[in-house]
Amino acid sequence: MTYDSLTAQVAPHLPLLAALRKTGNVTRAAELLGVPQPTVSRRIAALADVLGAPLTVPDGRGIRLTRAADLLAEAAERGLATLDAGVRLAREEVSPESGHVVLGFLHLLGRSLVPSLLRDYRARYPGVRFTLVQGSRQDMVDRLAGGELDLALVAPLPSVPSLASAGLVDEEILLCVPAGHPLAGRRSVRMSELAGEEFVLLEQGYGVRTLTDELCAAAGFTPRIAFEGQESDTVRGLVAAGLGVALLPRFGPGPPAGVAEVPLSPRPYRTIGLVWRAGEPMTPAVTAFREHVLATPQH
Repeated sequence: MTYDSLTAQVAPHLPLLAALRKTGNVTRAAELLGVPQPTVSRRIAALADVLGAPLTVPDGRGIRLTRAADLLAEAAERGLATLDAGVRLAREEVSPESGHVVLGFLHLLGRSLVPSLLRDYRARYPGVRFTLVQGSRQDMVDRLAGGELDLALVAPLPSVPSLASAGLVDEEILLCVPAGHPLAGRRSVRMSELAGEEFVLLEQGYGVRTLTDELCAAAGFTPRIAFEGQESDTVRGLVAAGLGVALLPRFGPGPPAGVAEVPLSPRPYRTIGLVWRAGEPMTPAVTAFREHVLATPQH
């Protein structure tokens, strides 16, 4: 008999071993397990046959575990404690009231959209736990496809067969220039007018960077890159310092000091949406949060 097969035969009897070690009495062990005493006696005999050694010896009016059985019972208690903890975690995981959601999102969405969604949802389900992961659009899409995330908020929406998505809101992209820039007071600016400007861009993999490259290409030029960054706040800071121009979503409720936001003509938009793995089952907690997000109006 191999170790694995012996373990498989002993595993169903772990509660019995723990109960015997705790009570030292067959009758009380049967009560603790909620089974008739003859059933406990039969299980003791069957397990003794599997081990090839007795489990108990008489001890006054009760019983005492043999040394071999006591070692096994001690391991059974540790194993049951670990299993109990796992069961509690699994129960939380599948409960919409106390489950766990791993949500990925773009840095740009952490200012208002994500906090408002979480605030409203936690008001209904305060026991739900969230793990929040931020990164570039491509990073979020890759992590979602790889199973690291349950849901992701990205823009623009990916065209990947294994992923499903739903748009939430269309967000206008504006030209950000230093406050003293000649274009700062304009009512609108055409992309072709930016051909001679130096750009402060987000790195490759960010949705706004992809959109910027596409808009420049459509206007017939390649942007001259002065700096590249990973966060929109850094990009805006560099613009405010006079180091270039950038295309970014509106900074609410108004642009930061030193930066002017100017509409482009025609006005470009990006669609912010929720993405999940297509055709895969979700836990109730993830499903409930997805439905909450899809049902929440965005402006």
